[in-house]
Amino acid sequence: MCHFRDPQAETPKLNKIQDTEENHRLAKPGSPSAMQGYPSLYQPLWLGALRTHSGLGKNWPSCTILDVKVLFGGCHKPRRGSTGAGSRGPGRQGACARGSLAAPRARGPSAPLDMALRRRPTVRLCARLSDFFLLLLFRGCLIGAVNLKSSNRTPVVQEFESVELSCIITDSQTNDPRIEWKKIQDDRTAYVFFDNRIQGDLAGRAELLGKTSLRIWNVTRTDSALYRCEVVARNDRKEIDEIVIELTVQVKPVPPVCRVPKAVPVGKTATLQCQESEGFPRPHYSWYRNDVPLPTDSRANPRFRNSSFLLNSETGTLVFSAVHKEDSGQYYCIASNDAGSARCEEQMMEVYDLNIGGIIGGILVVLAVLALITVGICCAYRRGYFINNKQNGESYKSPGKSDGVNYVRTEEEGDFRHKSSFVI
Repeated sequence: MCHFRDPQAETPKLNKIQDTEENHRLAKPGSPSAMQGYPSLYQPLWLGALRTHSGLGKNWPSCTILDVKVLFGGCHKPRRGSTGAGSRGPGRQGACARGSLAAPRARGPSAPLDMALRRRPTVRLCARLSDFFLLLLFRGCLIGAVNLKSSNRTPVVQEFESVELSCIITDSQTNDPRIEWKKIQDDRTAYVFFDNRIQGDLAGRAELLGKTSLRIWNVTRTDSALYRCEVVARNDRKEIDEIVIELTVQVKPVPPVCRVPKAVPVGKTATLQCQESEGFPRPHYSWYRNDVPLPTDSRANPRFRNSSFLLNSETGTLVFSAVHKEDSGQYYCIASNDAGSARCEEQMMEVYDLNIGGIIGGILVVLAVLALITVGICCAYRRGYFINNKQNGESYKSPGKSDGVNYVRTEEEGDFRHKSSFVI
């Protein structure tokens, strides 16, 4: 049985036991039972921390610390030329093999214990291997705290599929902790799982998986957000823990809208546009001419040395600084992201040469027509076709002479006027 250390006692008592075969086997450094290779968790530093957390202080069983020193101390390498029962000479080289438990070298405050172990190489192993595991479990219970982990903190899923938001409780002393899920999107926080039920826009297409994880069916692009899993364990020393999961829902692009000019003269600029607004993440654009992909810069590919264009894969714009005859062909655009791709219909762009002679001839014809029209108008004006007939002298009549009679209009006459035939 283990004895507890008396605070007033200077050194612990060491009881003798019989040197049994089992103790010999435990003491062999090469034996699997000698607990070689265990981490420093079992070293005296760990035991000191265990004593501190347990609250036992100096009343912790001192034999446990002594047994750890014996179990992990091992045998010292013998010195040549040393003799005697208490020495580590050749006569003591096989001490461990014969079953004696050699103590470690005396260091610092533990020197009295080490000297006692040297005088008594065989001590009682009052703390067995199972005792250490029980003590370790007891220590874990004392510092219990709720802890969470996730198998995937950044899940990525395509639209209309299902996804699991992993939230796992690794440590907790509370049998029925409180679980909450919250959705954080556009600086706004909304409940997803609260009061043991699904709420918000996920109602009817989500459920709690296991104890704390969340499964969502038929995800949409609006489900892309940050989701926070919160667990409250009232019986734990650390009652609250949370974990944040970033969900990304990918959306396949739809066929983009392409704008291609029908005809462009040689040497002029031309702009081809491709736009798509449904895909997520934002798609990248690529242009094809006669089923041949175009590079972002025509100068980077010798195959397009006779062309001069720049392609912006982010905006989908293809700009020709000066088109050539070789730029004629069928053009189409493809918008693609991690979820898929889509293309628009092919459109023909024709590049034609400018006929300088024809242009000059056309200008001369127009000038000649304008000259003929001007001459015709002048001739017609000279011949009087534009003179008004009322202003012609032949059709103009002078007014009759006055008969010398002044007519006075009275109010009784009204609008009546005497004619000259009535005047005597």
